[in-house]
Amino acid sequence: MTNSKAYKYKSFVNLKYKPKKTDLICQFKVIPKSKKYTLEETASIVAGESSIGTWTEVKTMNPRIGKKLTPNVFYIDKKNSRVRIAYPIDLFELGNLPEVLSSVAGNIYGMKSVKTLFWEDVSIPKKMLKSFKGPRYGIKGIRKKLKVKNRPLIGTIIKPKIGLNPKEHAKVAYNSWVGGCDIVKDDENLTSQNFNEFKKRFLLTIKACEKAEKETGEKKAYLINCTAEVEEMKKRIKFVEDNGGNYIMLDIITLGWAGLQTARNFTKLPIHAHRAGHAMFDRLEEGKGFGMSMEVISQLARMVGIDTLHIGTAYGKMSGEKDEVLHIEEEMESNLTKKTKEYLSQKWYGVKPVLSVASGGVYPGLVPKIMKFMGNDIVIQAGGGVHGHPSGTLSGAKAMRQAVDAVTEKISLREYAKTHVELEEALETWK
Repeated sequence: MTNSKAYKYKSFVNLKYKPKKTDLICQFKVIPKSKKYTLEETASIVAGESSIGTWTEVKTMNPRIGKKLTPNVFYIDKKNSRVRIAYPIDLFELGNLPEVLSSVAGNIYGMKSVKTLFWEDVSIPKKMLKSFKGPRYGIKGIRKKLKVKNRPLIGTIIKPKIGLNPKEHAKVAYNSWVGGCDIVKDDENLTSQNFNEFKKRFLLTIKACEKAEKETGEKKAYLINCTAEVEEMKKRIKFVEDNGGNYIMLDIITLGWAGLQTARNFTKLPIHAHRAGHAMFDRLEEGKGFGMSMEVISQLARMVGIDTLHIGTAYGKMSGEKDEVLHIEEEMESNLTKKTKEYLSQKWYGVKPVLSVASGGVYPGLVPKIMKFMGNDIVIQAGGGVHGHPSGTLSGAKAMRQAVDAVTEKISLREYAKTHVELEEALETWK
């Protein structure tokens, strides 16, 4: 490539290209808008528009630019409309995730040539990974902090999501902890409304947390939602740190990647990532539309530095097939995921693993399936499955803990329920 004409859209397919270790590799499902475009042409448009290409010749192009910054469409699967593109790392500002996303995905979703464009997977090179902090604690750190070694952690979300005042909120949290939950968290839409102001809620709830720790002899965590405009978010995090807090929660999609990076750089507390809003990006129905997968979202979040993340359960009320949930869990927990026909490989180079959270329509009867499916290194989190118990929150928390204990001890829930009335009531309620 030696002239400006070579950098138009049709220049970027190179099936003989072997990706470098420093390349960022992105996998897309691409369906052309019409027969006017071939898959190869459309893939080249995607690669070009996210790098140095444009719709016409430009007199400012020169070989120096093309040599360092040309992406390559190196894999095309016509049967599944799947393409893989290798982007030179010099295209990106390291340590700046908004810029990386603007580069890869900033314009391509608006191109007239594509009918479907779905960012399925990403393989992040070591140099880029190391430009971000990664999780501060990860799985081992969270287990050490809560002193839970050999079973899943048990969590709950305060219900109803909104409407309780600070005193009521703290009471529900206390009953959850005393009943056997390790973690209590706010839901995504509770921040600092008039009916439940942030500072008052935190002070009352962390006091209840300390009381529950003394009474149970167990460590407990309160994940308060600090999501806000960045400067306000920092003030809230600082308030939590200064007043005995032990964890924070952020709505990472609606907060934004820059806000998440700011939080990771700002606090030494563990960060729980709520994925509120993810389905706006990752729920592609019948192969039509635009978006990015939860796999990509989760990998980027691990790179930035969250410690726990909602990934779904495949059994509860939320969308997400078993294969998808398992792959996300593997991406979050392992040091290496192998390349397959459907997915790219990812080596994490010592970036700490993230503790996956199974949440969304969870109740005690689902615990055996979730643990068999997802293993022990998870947080099993139930909202309605705790607070909807016929005998109330305390019994609901006990029932969840009993279900986990039963599976850990390899006893069926029905057998365990014979001597544990809370579990028995839960199983009868949610047949």
